[in-house]
Amino acid sequence: MKAFLPLYLLVGLVLMLVAWAQLARLRPVWFWYLTGYPVTALRVVRTWRKVAQLNDLCVTPSPARRLLGDLIVKGESLRAVPPRISFPKLTRTGLSVQVRLHPGQTPAPFVAAADALAHAWRVHAVRVTSPERGTVQLLATAGDPLQTPGVAHAPAALLSALVGILESGAAWVMDLRKVPHWLITGATQSGKSNLLARLVVRLAPQDVALVGIDCKGGMELGLFGPRLTALAISRREAVAVLGAVVDEMHDRMKLCREAGVRAAWELPEKVRPVPLVVIADELAELYFSDGTRASKAEAEQCSTFLLRIAQLGAVLDVHLVVAAQRFGSELGPGVTALRAQLSGRICHRVNDSGTAEMTLGDLNKDAVAVAQSITTDEKGVAVCTGADGTWSRGRSHRTTTEEARLITAKHADRTPTLPGIQRAHLLAEGGAGS
Repeated sequence: MKAFLPLYLLVGLVLMLVAWAQLARLRPVWFWYLTGYPVTALRVVRTWRKVAQLNDLCVTPSPARRLLGDLIVKGESLRAVPPRISFPKLTRTGLSVQVRLHPGQTPAPFVAAADALAHAWRVHAVRVTSPERGTVQLLATAGDPLQTPGVAHAPAALLSALVGILESGAAWVMDLRKVPHWLITGATQSGKSNLLARLVVRLAPQDVALVGIDCKGGMELGLFGPRLTALAISRREAVAVLGAVVDEMHDRMKLCREAGVRAAWELPEKVRPVPLVVIADELAELYFSDGTRASKAEAEQCSTFLLRIAQLGAVLDVHLVVAAQRFGSELGPGVTALRAQLSGRICHRVNDSGTAEMTLGDLNKDAVAVAQSITTDEKGVAVCTGADGTWSRGRSHRTTTEEARLITAKHADRTPTLPGIQRAHLLAEGGAGS
């Protein structure tokens, strides 16, 4: 029996390693709880002083002074003091550390040292936030949760769409009641079209009117035709449809005024209008002008209508989602004014720094840098803002063409009738055909 003991031990060790590998593959969260967190937490505590010193996160106390006769001798302090940290707190995807700043310290050096901290602690990334004055929160992510995103869950709600997963492991939700208007930017093959498809698929089962503006001949949004109240596939049609949306808003203003309420959803149910979401793909096509008087007039009308929808639509339950490959002041003077009204921002991989800056620069400079670091292999990954003004990396769930077609066709009976918008669209279609 003793002769077989080493063999039994070897077999047991192999089985343990196999089970450990399976746990890492099938239950990564539990694998992190049992092995990754204890080792990383000890590494954080053990290396903190040295890492803080190397990255200028320490302070040097005031040197001692002594009086020798008529001379004051000033000694030089040689021991830098790092700020105090809490013991690393376990999270589902990593750990968090709270840093108590010394008087005079600011979060800026910690933001600059984020990459160095990630390397020292051997984690995927470190995010730096300052939840309150005098403290800094270091959130370390053990691995990249967006590389193989799992399925997130979120409670169903009107005008709320679960579109993907955030790097924290939480659900990525676009809630149009909390954030009524959105700007989505991204280069070709960055995942922008997939995100729009996911949004439409999630809104399709709801009692919501969807209006599409796709001046690329409807190649993107035409896929959802059965579920769209109207689809404009040229700028001429877009002018008519957007103008009709503005008229619809005026009708809703009148209803609210007569009922003595401040928002459309406060109206009595029997007269309450259906929520309306306008989705405009390839914004540049609406602003482009070939120099002719007619072209300039159409571009100016589109700019004016979009701005009015963004300024007045929120309380009237009219919401705007615009997407663009490029987004900058070169599109026209109305673009910057429109951006100011689009509080929801999503930036995928972009081909120029100007688009990332225009999308996120007025919110957070760090978010711009993170957006510019997205690679071509990270399709669907984007930097997105939340309802509280914070930002995070997220990845939209993959929506196939067949899935999008089936779901929108299944819910085609939910497509509301908005006579004014549909009539304007038909007239524009007839004019284009003639």
